Amino acid sequence: MSWTSSMSSGYSSLEEEDSEEYFFTARTSFFRRPPGKSRAAPQDDQKEREPHLCLSKEEVKEKIQSYNSSVTDKLKMTLNSNGIYTGFIKVQMELCRPITVQSPLDPGKCAHSNNEAAFYLPNGYVNTLHISSTNTVREVIEALLRKFLVTDNPAKFALYKRCHKEDQVYTCKLSDREHPLYLRLVAGPQTEMLSFVLREHETGEVMWEAFSVPELQNFLRILDKEEHEQLQLLRKRYAAYRDKLEEALGGVWKPG
Repeated sequence: MSWTSSMSSGYSSLEEEDSEEYFFTARTSFFRRPPGKSRAAPQDDQKEREPHLCLSKEEVKEKIQSYNSSVTDKLKMTLNSNGIYTGFIKVQMELCRPITVQSPLDPGKCAHSNNEAAFYLPNGYVNTLHISSTNTVREVIEALLRKFLVTDNPAKFALYKRCHKEDQVYTCKLSDREHPLYLRLVAGPQTEMLSFVLREHETGEVMWEAFSVPELQNFLRILDKEEHEQLQLLRKRYAAYRDKLEEALGGVWKPG
C-alpha cells in the first residue's frame, strides 16, 4: 500500500514498513510557549473523557454501515469476519520542538554524525493512517514516528482528541491503551465532531535529560543559527536608526 508525502496531507498504514524521502523545514525555537499562551484550541480539558461503549458485533456492523454511508472522501471502514474492523484516521501534527530524523540520504551527503539531523515539521501537516480496531494510541504514535523516520523516544509524544461541543472546542489527551479507530467509528467521519492531534507531552518545562547528546547538539546548532539571524536583524535596525538621527542632526540649523 502506497503512502504519499506532502506539506498538507499524507497516507500510511501500520502494516507497512517502507520509507520514502520527506521534506522538512527549520523554523522557530523549540522552547515551550510562555505561561498563559495556549495552542490553537480555545479550551483544553484533559479530564474530558467519552464513556467507553462496549459494542456487540451486530452493533459494530450497523455503525460501520452508517459510517460508510456518510463518508465523502472514500476512506471507508471494513469489517472482517473475526469482528476486527479496519479504517482510516487523520492525525494533525502540532509539534513545537524539532524532531530528530534519520536521514534517508547517503552518509557522505549528511553533515552530522550518525546520519541524523533535527528538523521542524511543517505546522498543520496532516497524515492519514490505515489502522485496525485493535491498534492502540501508543501503536499509532510509533507508526507516525516510524513513517517520518523519527528516532526520538515515542514516550515524548502524546495523541490528543479534539471535539466540538456547544460552540466550544475541547482537547484532551488520550491514554496509551485507547483505540483511535473505535473513537472515529463512534464519532462518525466528520472531523468537526472529532479529530486527532499529535503533540509533545505537556510537562511544564523542557526535560533536557530526555534528549540524547546528538539531539542536544542539533538544538545548539539551531540556536546558534537563530542567534546569528537575530543579531543581523538588530544590527540592521540600529543602523537604520543611526542614519535617521544623523539625517535629522544634519538638518538642524546651527547659529553662526
